[in-house]
Amino acid sequence: MKIYEGLADFPKLKNAVVTSGTFDGVHLGHQKILQRIREIAKSIDGETVLITFWPHPRLVLFPNEHNLRLLSTFEEKTKLLRQFGVDHLVSIPFTKEFSELSSEEFIQTVLVDKIRCKKLVIGYDHRFGKNREGSFDYLQANHSKFGFELEEISRQDVDDIGVSSTKIRKALEAGDVITAINYLGRPYELNGLVIKGQQIGRSIGFPTANIHIPNDYKLIPKDGVYAVEAMVNEKIYKAMLNIGNRPTVDGHKKTVEAHLFDFQGDLYDKQITIYFKAFLREERKFEGLEALKAQLSLDQVNAKKLL
Repeated sequence: MKIYEGLADFPKLKNAVVTSGTFDGVHLGHQKILQRIREIAKSIDGETVLITFWPHPRLVLFPNEHNLRLLSTFEEKTKLLRQFGVDHLVSIPFTKEFSELSSEEFIQTVLVDKIRCKKLVIGYDHRFGKNREGSFDYLQANHSKFGFELEEISRQDVDDIGVSSTKIRKALEAGDVITAINYLGRPYELNGLVIKGQQIGRSIGFPTANIHIPNDYKLIPKDGVYAVEAMVNEKIYKAMLNIGNRPTVDGHKKTVEAHLFDFQGDLYDKQITIYFKAFLREERKFEGLEALKAQLSLDQVNAKKLL
Protein backbone atom coordinates (compact mmCIF):
# COMPACT_ATOMS: atom_id res chain seq x y z
CA MET A 1 0.00 0.00 0.00
CA LYS A 2 1.28 3.44 -0.95
CA ILE A 3 0.53 6.34 1.38
CA TYR A 4 0.20 9.99 0.32
CA GLU A 5 -0.08 13.03 2.54
CA GLY A 6 -2.16 15.27 0.36
CA LEU A 7 -2.62 14.97 -3.38
CA ALA A 8 0.42 16.76 -4.79
CA ASP A 9 2.30 13.56 -5.65
CA PHE A 10 -0.62 11.28 -6.43
CA PRO A 11 0.12 9.30 -9.64
CA LYS A 12 -2.06 8.85 -12.69
CA LEU A 13 -3.89 5.55 -12.29
CA LYS A 14 -5.45 3.44 -15.02
CA ASN A 15 -8.75 2.68 -13.27
CA ALA A 16 -9.11 4.18 -9.80
CA VAL A 17 -11.83 2.60 -7.66
CA VAL A 18 -12.36 5.05 -4.82
CA THR A 19 -14.02 5.31 -1.44
CA SER A 20 -13.68 8.00 1.21
CA GLY A 21 -14.34 8.55 4.90
CA THR A 22 -12.69 8.66 8.31
CA PHE A 23 -12.83 4.83 8.67
CA ASP A 24 -12.28 5.09 12.42
CA GLY A 25 -11.75 1.57 13.75
CA VAL A 26 -11.97 -0.06 10.30
CA HIS A 27 -14.93 -2.09 11.59
CA LEU A 28 -17.05 -4.70 9.78
CA GLY A 29 -19.11 -2.03 8.01
CA HIS A 30 -15.93 -0.44 6.67
CA GLN A 31 -14.59 -3.85 5.73
CA LYS A 32 -17.65 -4.48 3.55
CA ILE A 33 -16.84 -1.34 1.56
CA LEU A 34 -13.18 -2.34 1.27
CA GLN A 35 -14.16 -5.79 0.04
CA ARG A 36 -16.40 -4.25 -2.60
CA ILE A 37 -13.79 -1.85 -3.99
CA ARG A 38 -11.30 -4.74 -4.21
CA GLU A 39 -13.86 -6.79 -6.16
CA ILE A 40 -14.53 -3.95 -8.59
CA ALA A 41 -10.84 -3.13 -9.06
CA LYS A 42 -10.08 -6.76 -9.85
CA SER A 43 -12.88 -6.91 -12.43
CA ILE A 44 -11.67 -3.84 -14.35
CA ASP A 45 -7.90 -4.27 -13.84
CA GLY A 46 -7.91 -1.21 -11.58
CA GLU A 47 -6.46 -0.08 -8.26
CA THR A 48 -8.19 0.78 -5.00
CA VAL A 49 -7.93 4.24 -3.48
CA LEU A 50 -9.11 5.24 -0.01
CA ILE A 51 -9.36 8.94 0.79
CA THR A 52 -9.32 9.72 4.48
CA PHE A 53 -8.91 12.88 6.53
CA TRP A 54 -6.49 13.70 9.34
CA PRO A 55 -6.91 15.10 11.90
CA HIS A 56 -10.40 13.72 12.41
CA PRO A 57 -12.81 16.45 11.17
CA ARG A 58 -14.52 16.78 14.57
CA LEU A 59 -11.16 17.56 16.22
CA VAL A 60 -10.81 20.52 13.86
CA LEU A 61 -14.40 21.73 13.63
CA PHE A 62 -15.20 21.31 17.33
CA PRO A 63 -11.87 21.83 19.14
CA ASN A 64 -13.57 22.40 22.48
CA GLU A 65 -15.39 19.07 22.31
CA HIS A 66 -13.07 17.30 24.74
CA ASN A 67 -15.05 14.06 24.90
CA LEU A 68 -14.19 12.82 21.39
CA ARG A 69 -12.19 9.59 21.57
CA LEU A 70 -11.15 7.65 18.49
CA LEU A 71 -10.96 3.90 18.01
CA SER A 72 -7.76 4.07 15.98
CA THR A 73 -4.74 6.31 15.66
CA PHE A 74 -3.61 7.11 12.14
CA GLU A 75 -0.83 4.51 12.46
CA GLU A 76 -3.27 1.83 13.63
CA LYS A 77 -5.69 2.68 10.83
CA THR A 78 -2.89 2.52 8.26
CA LYS A 79 -1.86 -0.94 9.45
CA LEU A 80 -5.43 -2.22 9.20
CA LEU A 81 -6.06 -0.75 5.76
CA ARG A 82 -2.88 -2.39 4.51
CA GLN A 83 -4.14 -5.73 5.83
CA PHE A 84 -7.42 -5.25 3.97
CA GLY A 85 -5.73 -4.78 0.63
CA VAL A 86 -5.99 -1.04 -0.07
CA ASP A 87 -3.56 -0.07 -2.86
CA HIS A 88 -3.41 3.69 -2.28
CA LEU A 89 -4.17 5.58 0.94
CA VAL A 90 -4.58 9.34 0.57
CA SER A 91 -4.53 11.30 3.81
CA ILE A 92 -5.90 14.77 3.19
CA PRO A 93 -4.94 17.28 5.90
CA PHE A 94 -8.29 18.41 7.30
CA THR A 95 -8.34 22.13 7.99
CA LYS A 96 -11.10 24.69 8.47
CA GLU A 97 -10.29 25.97 4.99
CA PHE A 98 -10.71 22.49 3.51
CA SER A 99 -14.02 22.09 5.36
CA GLU A 100 -15.38 25.07 3.40
CA LEU A 101 -15.15 23.18 0.08
CA SER A 102 -18.58 22.57 -1.39
CA SER A 103 -19.49 19.05 -2.43
CA GLU A 104 -19.07 20.02 -6.09
CA GLU A 105 -15.64 21.52 -5.43
CA PHE A 106 -14.60 18.38 -3.54
CA ILE A 107 -15.77 16.12 -6.36
CA GLN A 108 -14.12 18.19 -9.09
CA THR A 109 -10.79 19.02 -7.42
CA VAL A 110 -10.21 15.77 -5.50
CA LEU A 111 -12.09 12.93 -7.18
CA VAL A 112 -11.94 14.12 -10.81
CA ASP A 113 -8.85 16.32 -11.25
CA LYS A 114 -6.45 14.61 -8.83
CA ILE A 115 -7.62 11.01 -8.34
CA ARG A 116 -9.20 10.58 -11.80
CA CYS A 117 -11.88 8.43 -10.26
CA LYS A 118 -13.27 5.65 -12.46
CA LYS A 119 -15.80 4.37 -9.90
CA LEU A 120 -16.81 5.71 -6.50
CA VAL A 121 -18.19 3.40 -3.80
CA ILE A 122 -19.73 4.93 -0.67
CA GLY A 123 -21.55 3.63 2.37
CA TYR A 124 -25.21 4.32 3.00
CA ASP A 125 -25.90 7.90 4.14
CA HIS A 126 -22.28 8.96 3.52
CA ARG A 127 -22.05 12.71 3.00
CA PHE A 128 -19.23 15.09 2.18
CA GLY A 129 -18.45 18.70 1.39
CA LYS A 130 -19.32 21.81 3.39
CA ASN A 131 -21.98 21.06 6.02
CA ARG A 132 -22.10 17.48 4.66
CA GLU A 133 -24.25 18.73 1.80
CA GLY A 134 -23.09 16.12 -0.74
CA SER A 135 -25.35 13.06 -0.72
CA PHE A 136 -25.78 9.91 -2.79
CA ASP A 137 -28.79 11.51 -4.49
CA TYR A 138 -26.67 14.50 -5.50
CA LEU A 139 -23.94 12.23 -6.84
CA GLN A 140 -26.43 10.08 -8.70
CA ALA A 141 -27.96 13.12 -10.36
CA ASN A 142 -24.57 14.52 -11.42
CA HIS A 143 -22.11 11.62 -11.79
CA SER A 144 -22.31 11.56 -15.60
CA LYS A 145 -21.21 15.21 -15.61
CA PHE A 146 -18.16 14.28 -13.55
CA GLY A 147 -17.39 11.20 -15.63
CA PHE A 148 -17.25 8.38 -13.07
CA GLU A 149 -19.51 5.49 -12.13
CA LEU A 150 -21.20 5.34 -8.74
CA GLU A 151 -22.22 2.61 -6.31
CA GLU A 152 -23.73 2.79 -2.83
CA ILE A 153 -23.56 0.06 -0.19
CA SER A 154 -27.28 -0.35 0.41
CA ARG A 155 -29.10 0.54 3.61
CA GLN A 156 -30.13 -3.11 3.97
CA ASP A 157 -26.51 -4.26 3.81
CA VAL A 158 -25.50 -1.70 6.42
CA ASP A 159 -28.46 -2.50 8.68
CA ASP A 160 -27.74 -6.22 8.41
CA ILE A 161 -24.30 -5.59 9.87
CA GLY A 162 -25.64 -3.05 12.35
CA VAL A 163 -22.19 -1.64 13.02
CA SER A 164 -21.03 1.91 13.65
CA SER A 165 -17.99 3.49 15.25
CA THR A 166 -20.33 5.14 17.78
CA LYS A 167 -21.75 1.77 18.89
CA ILE A 168 -18.22 0.41 19.36
CA ARG A 169 -17.16 3.45 21.40
CA LYS A 170 -20.18 3.08 23.66
CA ALA A 171 -19.48 -0.64 24.15
CA LEU A 172 -15.86 -0.01 25.14
CA GLU A 173 -16.85 2.83 27.47
CA ALA A 174 -19.11 0.31 29.21
CA GLY A 175 -16.38 -2.36 29.37
CA ASP A 176 -18.25 -4.52 26.84
CA VAL A 177 -15.25 -5.73 24.89
CA ILE A 178 -17.14 -8.75 23.50
CA THR A 179 -19.54 -6.50 21.59
CA ALA A 180 -16.56 -4.45 20.38
CA ILE A 181 -14.86 -7.62 19.15
CA ASN A 182 -18.01 -8.69 17.31
CA TYR A 183 -18.35 -5.29 15.61
CA LEU A 184 -14.67 -4.86 14.80
CA GLY A 185 -14.09 -8.44 13.69
CA ARG A 186 -11.02 -8.51 15.94
CA PRO A 187 -10.00 -7.47 19.49
CA TYR A 188 -9.76 -3.77 20.27
CA GLU A 189 -6.15 -2.68 20.70
CA LEU A 190 -4.06 -0.14 22.55
CA ASN A 191 -0.50 0.70 21.54
CA GLY A 192 1.94 2.35 23.88
CA LEU A 193 5.36 2.55 25.47
CA VAL A 194 6.29 0.81 28.73
CA ILE A 195 7.50 3.38 31.26
CA LYS A 196 8.69 3.16 34.85
CA GLY A 197 5.96 3.16 37.50
CA GLN A 198 5.95 2.90 41.29
CA GLN A 199 6.80 -0.83 41.16
CA ILE A 200 4.14 -1.69 43.75
CA GLY A 201 3.03 -4.72 41.74
CA ARG A 202 6.55 -6.09 41.80
CA SER A 203 6.57 -5.96 45.63
CA ILE A 204 3.54 -8.31 45.85
CA GLY A 205 4.57 -10.74 43.14
CA PHE A 206 2.64 -9.18 40.25
CA PRO A 207 5.07 -6.97 38.32
CA THR A 208 3.26 -4.78 35.81
CA ALA A 209 4.13 -2.92 32.64
CA ASN A 210 3.01 0.69 33.09
CA ILE A 211 1.86 1.69 29.61
CA HIS A 212 2.01 5.25 28.31
CA ILE A 213 -0.61 5.86 25.58
CA PRO A 214 0.84 8.76 23.56
CA ASN A 215 -2.35 10.00 21.88
CA ASP A 216 -4.83 11.64 24.21
CA TYR A 217 -7.65 11.23 21.67
CA LYS A 218 -7.32 7.41 21.69
CA LEU A 219 -10.26 5.74 23.45
CA ILE A 220 -9.24 3.85 26.59
CA PRO A 221 -11.94 1.39 27.72
CA LYS A 222 -13.82 1.61 31.00
CA ASP A 223 -11.85 1.36 34.24
CA GLY A 224 -11.50 -2.21 35.47
CA VAL A 225 -9.58 -5.43 35.10
CA TYR A 226 -9.40 -7.25 31.76
CA ALA A 227 -8.14 -10.49 30.30
CA VAL A 228 -5.88 -9.46 27.43
CA GLU A 229 -3.10 -10.54 25.14
CA ALA A 230 0.05 -8.44 24.95
CA MET A 231 2.47 -8.31 22.03
CA VAL A 232 6.10 -7.39 22.68
CA ASN A 233 8.82 -7.83 20.05
CA GLU A 234 6.28 -9.62 17.79
CA LYS A 235 5.61 -12.26 20.48
CA ILE A 236 2.18 -12.71 22.09
CA TYR A 237 1.78 -13.22 25.85
CA LYS A 238 -1.38 -13.94 27.82
CA ALA A 239 -1.91 -11.20 30.39
CA MET A 240 -4.30 -9.25 32.58
CA LEU A 241 -4.67 -5.50 32.54
CA ASN A 242 -5.85 -2.89 35.02
CA ILE A 243 -7.22 0.49 33.96
CA GLY A 244 -7.90 2.97 36.72
CA ASN A 245 -6.62 5.07 39.61
CA ARG A 246 -5.39 2.20 41.87
CA PRO A 247 -7.46 3.22 44.93
CA THR A 248 -5.84 0.59 47.20
CA VAL A 249 -2.53 2.49 47.03
CA ASP A 250 -4.21 5.93 47.01
CA GLY A 251 -3.51 6.54 43.36
CA HIS A 252 -4.69 9.86 41.94
CA LYS A 253 -3.84 9.39 38.27
CA LYS A 254 -5.34 6.95 35.78
CA THR A 255 -2.88 4.27 34.71
CA VAL A 256 -2.92 1.37 32.25
CA GLU A 257 -0.91 -1.53 33.68
CA ALA A 258 -0.45 -5.06 32.34
CA HIS A 259 0.83 -8.16 34.10
CA LEU A 260 2.21 -10.56 31.50
CA PHE A 261 2.03 -14.26 32.38
CA ASP A 262 5.20 -16.30 31.82
CA PHE A 263 7.29 -13.29 30.82
CA GLN A 264 10.90 -12.96 31.88
CA GLY A 265 12.98 -9.86 31.25
CA ASP A 266 12.88 -6.08 31.17
CA LEU A 267 9.98 -4.31 29.44
CA TYR A 268 11.04 -0.70 30.04
CA ASP A 269 11.07 1.49 26.91
CA LYS A 270 9.58 -1.29 24.78
CA GLN A 271 6.59 -0.84 22.50
CA ILE A 272 3.62 -2.96 23.56
CA THR A 273 0.26 -3.75 21.96
CA ILE A 274 -2.68 -4.79 24.12
CA TYR A 275 -5.58 -6.83 22.67
CA PHE A 276 -8.72 -6.80 24.80
CA LYS A 277 -10.37 -10.21 25.20
CA ALA A 278 -12.75 -10.03 28.19
CA PHE A 279 -13.80 -7.83 31.10
CA LEU A 280 -13.04 -9.48 34.46
CA ARG A 281 -14.28 -7.07 37.13
CA GLU A 282 -14.66 -3.48 38.26
CA GLU A 283 -11.71 -1.72 39.87
CA ARG A 284 -12.23 -1.38 43.64
CA LYS A 285 -10.38 -0.48 46.81
CA PHE A 286 -9.06 -3.33 49.01
CA GLU A 287 -8.18 -3.20 52.69
CA GLY A 288 -4.49 -3.54 51.97
CA LEU A 289 -1.82 -5.04 49.72
CA GLU A 290 -2.41 -8.60 50.98
CA ALA A 291 -6.09 -8.43 50.07
CA LEU A 292 -5.15 -6.96 46.70
CA LYS A 293 -2.62 -9.76 46.14
CA ALA A 294 -5.27 -12.40 46.91
CA GLN A 295 -7.66 -10.81 44.40
CA LEU A 296 -4.96 -10.59 41.74
CA SER A 297 -4.33 -14.33 42.17
CA LEU A 298 -8.03 -14.94 41.47
CA ASP A 299 -7.95 -12.54 38.53
CA GLN A 300 -5.02 -14.45 37.06
CA VAL A 301 -6.85 -17.77 37.33
CA ASN A 302 -9.97 -16.30 35.72
CA ALA A 303 -8.00 -14.59 32.98
CA LYS A 304 -6.16 -17.79 32.08
CA LYS A 305 -9.47 -19.65 31.87
CA LEU A 306 -10.94 -17.04 29.54
CA LEU A 307 -7.81 -16.85 27.42
